[in-house]
Amino acid sequence: VCVQPCSPSFHGETSFVCKDKKWQMFTDACPHNLILFVNSLNLFSSLQRISEHGPFLNPEEHVTKYSGADDHGNENCQADFSCIIPDILSSPAIPGNIADIVDLLKQISRELSGKVSRGKMQSYSRIANHVLNSSIVSSWAFIRDRNASSVLLDSVNLFAGKLLLTNGSESVQEQFISTKGYSIHKNTAGKSFDFSMEFNSDNITGHVFIPEEELLKLSKTSKAISIAFPTLGAIIETSHLDPVFVNGMVLSVALPEELQHILLTFEKINKLESVKAQCVGWHSAERRWDDRACQIKSDDVSSVVCFCKYHRQTFKSFSILMSPAKLRSAVLDYITCVGLGLSIFSLALCLTIEIVVWHHVTKTEVTYMRHFCLVNIATSLLVADILFILAAIVHDTARNYQLCVAATFFLHFFYLALFFWMFSLGLLILYGLLVFFKITRSVFIATAFSIGYGCPLVISVLTVAITEPRNGYLRAEACWLNWYETKALLAFVVPALSIVAVNLMVVLVVVVKTGRSSVGEGCRSRDLSTMIRISKNVALLTPVLGLTWGFGLAMTVDKSSLAFHVTFALLNAFQPIPNGADQSCVLMIA
Repeated sequence: VCVQPCSPSFHGETSFVCKDKKWQMFTDACPHNLILFVNSLNLFSSLQRISEHGPFLNPEEHVTKYSGADDHGNENCQADFSCIIPDILSSPAIPGNIADIVDLLKQISRELSGKVSRGKMQSYSRIANHVLNSSIVSSWAFIRDRNASSVLLDSVNLFAGKLLLTNGSESVQEQFISTKGYSIHKNTAGKSFDFSMEFNSDNITGHVFIPEEELLKLSKTSKAISIAFPTLGAIIETSHLDPVFVNGMVLSVALPEELQHILLTFEKINKLESVKAQCVGWHSAERRWDDRACQIKSDDVSSVVCFCKYHRQTFKSFSILMSPAKLRSAVLDYITCVGLGLSIFSLALCLTIEIVVWHHVTKTEVTYMRHFCLVNIATSLLVADILFILAAIVHDTARNYQLCVAATFFLHFFYLALFFWMFSLGLLILYGLLVFFKITRSVFIATAFSIGYGCPLVISVLTVAITEPRNGYLRAEACWLNWYETKALLAFVVPALSIVAVNLMVVLVVVVKTGRSSVGEGCRSRDLSTMIRISKNVALLTPVLGLTWGFGLAMTVDKSSLAFHVTFALLNAFQPIPNGADQSCVLMIA
């Protein structure tokens, strides 16, 4: 990473990352002094001082410029802060300026949203429209604060929700943001908001409908506000690196607390027959799209109808997603559920059998070491399977961030322990084949525990310590290691695949050693017996040493292949069965 100061006319710094032997801009925090000065002023400490603190590079210049303004002009500025708009709209739409304008809108929404008149809403919309312009969507990718788009959405929702209605309705329209409000009461036969706005030279539509049965819950006349953003979905995509694509405008609502459900119709931006839509709500607290907020009522080539639940604290904004690379198959879910159940059962049976026959099968040093590794492999995988289920429950129901961090940490630790114990078993096999001096039981246990649990503990602790302070430990869609922002998943993938590669070499050594046993005997029956013995060894060692996990590399080549996903799920969901109860029985017979 290279960090450079901005040019003299700017303030801040720009960071670059070296990728493919070329420097590429990563963040740009060089706001123009004009906008930076807006934030340096305590513009909102008193509404009466708005006309004295505008966004100008030189305070004396600003005072001189506005000292001759008449009282009427000052009154207008105090009423709708329109005096700051010309310089904001003339400022270059660079990432640093966008970030400062978002912060400015946030301050306005907090300090001046008591009673929002039409004039205030128009001024606010003009400022927001400047940073929502479709021509500067790509600039959002270089803003240092990845939550800037979410802050903008929350700020607009808060400010627009206080809009005062004139004669029972109000409408404020800009090119990239539209706000509408209506008075509603329980005798209203349903209320709808219709939007048609430009996006990439085409018009897209959105429709919000409050059902009549919801309006019956009202005890008095109230107001309903809806805001449409045709470009905000694309802006959120640039800020959040998850592989999802917003395929319609973002529709926000501000409703009375009694109302809990609405119907929304979204026109699709990309009308693809092969990809189904997903109705989602924006979770304000977790700053991500959440599919629990909505249900699909209908989905055709051009539009989607969603039935969504409204909640003032969490779900106020809604849209539709599409994910071309995401596989939608109930087969994978079925394999995972059945495989986990059988895995837990067979592992528990394996450990039970090991306890019963432990003294009978560990009479020699070699058998003791082998069974010691197998018991720890089974224990690590059993705990990991249980944690896998708990992590899914925590993510889908509790939605508790701290619990999700804890579940991910222990899941990471025990899956790594699984691989490092398989690595210890591989080293033990090599020791038995290639090394001819004895190792004491105490030395073996100390070494195996250091490898099996010590290494995973160091890796998992370092991973959470490095990535969690930057909020890059977890991924949004599950309680598991992040990939798109911090690449925390590499802390599992690299050790796991390295161990798989080493254990593959162990299997090859076993095959070579087994194949030499019949050399020179000149008997075809002996050769056949050797081939059978080799096949048995490979079949036995493949699941025990975790070689089936290597098949995951195939999915990196073709992520959209359902066959690869099903094969990988089958091989690993049922991995413990051959090295579980059945394996213990085989060892007992041996």
